[in-house]
Order: sequence, then C-alpha cells, then structure tokens
Amino acid sequence: MGRIFEVRKATMFARWDKMAKQFSRIGKEIAIAVKTGGPDPNTNPALRRCVQNAKSVNMPKDRVEAAIKRATGKEMANYEEILYEGYGPHGVAVLVETATDNPTRTVANVRSHFNKGNGNLGNSGSVSFQFKKMGVFKLKPEGLNQEELEFELIDSGLEEMGEGTGENNEPVLVLRTAFSDFGSLQKALEVKNIIPISAEVEWIPVTTVELPESQAQEVLKLVDKLEQDEDVQKVFHNLQ
Repeated sequence: MGRIFEVRKATMFARWDKMAKQFSRIGKEIAIAVKTGGPDPNTNPALRRCVQNAKSVNMPKDRVEAAIKRATGKEMANYEEILYEGYGPHGVAVLVETATDNPTRTVANVRSHFNKGNGNLGNSGSVSFQFKKMGVFKLKPEGLNQEELEFELIDSGLEEMGEGTGENNEPVLVLRTAFSDFGSLQKALEVKNIIPISAEVEWIPVTTVELPESQAQEVLKLVDKLEQDEDVQKVFHNLQ
C-alpha cells in the first residue's frame, strides 16, 4: 500500500507542476497581449486567443481575470519574447520560446541546460530553417462537417486538417495554417461561431530525426529540463 501511495502522490505532484507551468505560461501570454492590444478580449484577438487557451487547460476564470487586471498595472513586468535555437544530443534540432523580463538570466539558464544535456546553444537562424512557423487550431469535432469546413476555410489560409488529441486525450480536429494567415483563419472561425479549444503558434519540423530509444530519452531529458525553466514558454524539436 505504501508503494502505491507514493506512486499516486508522485503522479499528483507531477500533474500539479504541469498545471502550474501552464498557468504561468498563459499568464505571461496574457500580459504580453494586454500590453500590445489592450485589456478587452472583444477588441483584442490575441487576448481572446489567450482566454480560449486558458479554458483548454482549465485555468479558473478568476485567475484569468486577475492576470488581465495585473497586466494593466504599472508594476507589471515587461516581458520580452525571445527564441533560442540549438542542438540537443545526437543532432536533434531544438527551438526554445521564452518570455522574460531578464534576458541575461534567461540566456545563461538556457545555455546551461543545453550544455548539461550534451547539446549546444546556437546562433539565431542556425536551427529555425528546419521548421515551419504555423498557427495550430484544435476544435471539438462534434457537429462539424469536416469536408465542408475544410473547403470553406481554404480561402482563409487553411493548409492542413486532420484528427488529433487534446489536453485530456480527447479526440480533436486539428487545423494548421501559415503563421502569416493565423489572424485570417481565427477570424473565419469566429464568423462561423466556432470557438477553438485552443489556438497556438507552433514550430512544425520540416523533417524529423529517428533515434534508438536510449538516445531519444537523452533528448527528451533535455527538453524536460528546458520546459521546467520559469522563463521558457514552449520547446519544439524534430525528434520523431
């Protein structure tokens, strides 16, 4: 019984840590969106997207409202979005999106994670050419005619549509568009009164690298360390 309890406790703490990280990430995204477009989601598409994403990870409404209110205050930190590029073990390309109020601290921490993980931090442009920056929308498939929807959204920038899984492994419809068409597709969905489960900007690898299990675990260990850093928002890689 003791061993089972310890396993359950570890699982619970891991879930809490993941939730805390998600809330922190979205809180920074809200702060950036409010600073650039104002505190009203009705007139700020970026903030509207943040609020939708907050719902997808079960962030309480009062915490979302508190984050928006904090972002309007003069004491709120000014976050700078910086993309770091590098290689993990065995030549796997890694992109690290950060939002920081102290770039000196952030680059030192990111470099340390790469070095300790048998990787190396590269220069701007050294890795990103291996990825496509795309908008990724996840929708509830219920009540949608996928063929009709795909046809209707092509003129709004839709490039790919397929099936996937959501935050809780539920089936979702995944739409991808070029980053430059993100706003167009978001607006087209709103016109159709389709509210996405989430709407994110992601770096999609053009090609992927396949590694043996032991080597893949080395890469994923580095990715995990990077994701745990308080300044890191998202990590992308081209490991298959």
